[in-house]
Amino acid sequence: MKKRIVIIGGGIIGLSTAYYLKKEATEVIVVDKSNFSSGASYVNAGLITPSHIISLASPGIITKGIKWMFNSSSPFYVKPRLDFDFLKWSWLFKQSATSAKVKSSIPVIRDINLLSKQLYEEMKSENVFDFFYENKGLLMLYKTDKEGEAEWNVGKKAIELGLEVNLLSKETLQNIEPSVNSTVKGAVHYLSDAHMTPVDFMQQMKNYLIQKGVVFKTENEVTDIQIKSNHATTVTTTNGKLQFDELVVATGSWSQNLLKKIQLQVPVQAGKGYRIETETPTNINLPSILLEAKVAVTPMEGVTRFAGTMELGGINHNINPKRVNAIANAAESYYDQVKITTEEKTNSSCGLRPCSPDGLPYIGRVSKLTNVTVATGHAMMGWSLGPATGKLISEIIFNKPTSMDISPFQVERFS
Repeated sequence: MKKRIVIIGGGIIGLSTAYYLKKEATEVIVVDKSNFSSGASYVNAGLITPSHIISLASPGIITKGIKWMFNSSSPFYVKPRLDFDFLKWSWLFKQSATSAKVKSSIPVIRDINLLSKQLYEEMKSENVFDFFYENKGLLMLYKTDKEGEAEWNVGKKAIELGLEVNLLSKETLQNIEPSVNSTVKGAVHYLSDAHMTPVDFMQQMKNYLIQKGVVFKTENEVTDIQIKSNHATTVTTTNGKLQFDELVVATGSWSQNLLKKIQLQVPVQAGKGYRIETETPTNINLPSILLEAKVAVTPMEGVTRFAGTMELGGINHNINPKRVNAIANAAESYYDQVKITTEEKTNSSCGLRPCSPDGLPYIGRVSKLTNVTVATGHAMMGWSLGPATGKLISEIIFNKPTSMDISPFQVERFS
């Protein structure tokens, strides 16, 4: 059935959704207030992470958050503020951070990550793409026994779920990743994970979609959504109006404010992450997480990227030099050959990751409107979950059986 579909949001979620919708020979328009060259989809660590089975809303994170609140260079920072949406989100986050809820979300997070990884590999196998993709797993590097034991406990849970995980001694680690220095005691190696170069993939995907007839509306901010009865009909942008048969809202950290225009409460807070890149050879072979510092390290095409921090401070793109320095210092403390220059720190950038209170994304239909679908709230797994989300949204819109159970992602679960 021919449909005219407008997707608001041109990040990895929006483009992946356009990719799968276009396979149905439909008319697709992607609208974004940017020029499709910046944002979280361009500065993330590029990791595909079946290993990340523990949601952000986990027991103990609130205690850590309170402690880290007074440290401007800490891995997780919450800026206290008298804002109703933030306070409500914080309360819901606290309600979600229980052992029972984390346990129930573990297989859900695994399944959607594995689905997405499979879809990335299907894309890679097509002749139309030539993006960088390596399936080398992910090292969780630790310097202290406490962090190592905690991560190995997660690793054992992952093994029970069917993932391949190895506990590496210091000597074994040195054999497969000699770039780490002698202060690193060992690692947990998740062989299920892969990594990519985000900018490369985003550009290739955009070019492919244009060739297939997808229309891109750049620097068009959506200011309103018109509704008639139980049907959304038109979006108003800063450059005019667009009518549609179906609307997909994939606006990341901006989703909550936009969805209020259709009287829908979907709690989302922006979690700012930073990235530094160096073109200087680092001899790092495998992507890693530096556990004590919560920094991701990814060897990409032509660069090594260091990404980290979760800063809940509202929607802004202000760069905090202390947090940039913390990432650089962490990288240098785990690897002998890494030295981040002043220029590389100055050229750092940030992106805003949309965080739901329970660590699960929102994927699905809006109950009160027949033609509005939401895809947001992916937090730190946005890159990993792009293709799976896009495919699920396409299946929902065209009334096909979904590739997995989407009930945990219900859009109005906090309404």
